Amino acid sequence: MAGEDLHWFITLAELERVGVAAERLHLTQPTLSRMLARLEARLGVRLFDRYGKRLALNDFGRVYYEHARRAQAELDSAARELADLAHPAKGVVRLAFQHSLGARVVPELIAGFRRVSGRITFTLQQDAADIVTDVVLNGSADLGMLSPRPKRPGVGWRPLLRQRLALAVPPDHRLAARRQVRLAEVADAEFIAMHPGFGMRQVLDELCAAADFRPRIGFECSNLGTIAGLVAVGLGVSVVPLEYPLTGGPQPDAALIPLAEPDAVREVGLIWRTGGAPSDAVRRFRDFTVDWAQQRSGGA
Repeated sequence: MAGEDLHWFITLAELERVGVAAERLHLTQPTLSRMLARLEARLGVRLFDRYGKRLALNDFGRVYYEHARRAQAELDSAARELADLAHPAKGVVRLAFQHSLGARVVPELIAGFRRVSGRITFTLQQDAADIVTDVVLNGSADLGMLSPRPKRPGVGWRPLLRQRLALAVPPDHRLAARRQVRLAEVADAEFIAMHPGFGMRQVLDELCAAADFRPRIGFECSNLGTIAGLVAVGLGVSVVPLEYPLTGGPQPDAALIPLAEPDAVREVGLIWRTGGAPSDAVRRFRDFTVDWAQQRSGGA
């Protein structure tokens, strides 16, 4: 696979339109079409099926695309290693994380790291837990922070924080004054939940299954702050991290009642793609993150 083929082919494979890809690559459409024709002639197979102006990867193209994407990730990794050798104190860390970790956890972590490694910069991406895992596996991010642990091959994992979970209810709810509550006590309630694919949605589904009921979902959203607002005005209940200042979770006017179940915790961890060669900056940040989490747990 020729190195110069990687970038333009990956772009074309993901956009599946010559015109759009050519504009993205700052090429003319005839130039990009000729490049594709030469690549297919060299490989001896067609990589796309043609449907008018639209292209669609065929079986040959999907195989080539997967190899091209992995090769590009390896070349990017090599470039970062060379940059680290040339400039040992510099580097970039591409960190993906769940939305709920963006209010306090990630800012505090990066602030602590920058105090000892100020010349390292960050590229940050927030998304659902499934997407965080995807971008780490495809090489678009070096590390991810999420909960719960992804059950997919090729993912390294290091637990960092264990956060107790609570039931969020409106301030005038019949359970609002309780010191703790079992989830089964609200089995008939309407729940406000994260969208499928988000970590807290998986946690909610697993806790409800353990309590032997299926939650009746009234609202789905992608932000714990929005969930807090919906709960506070009486539109339902939810399960959220009890330590909401650490996660950007519920506002004070939503009553939080610790869940009594011993497994009502969410474990936040760090993930990376196994088998890769992380840059010096990524290794240093990963090591710092583990130490930071241990110190934070010890001081809690």
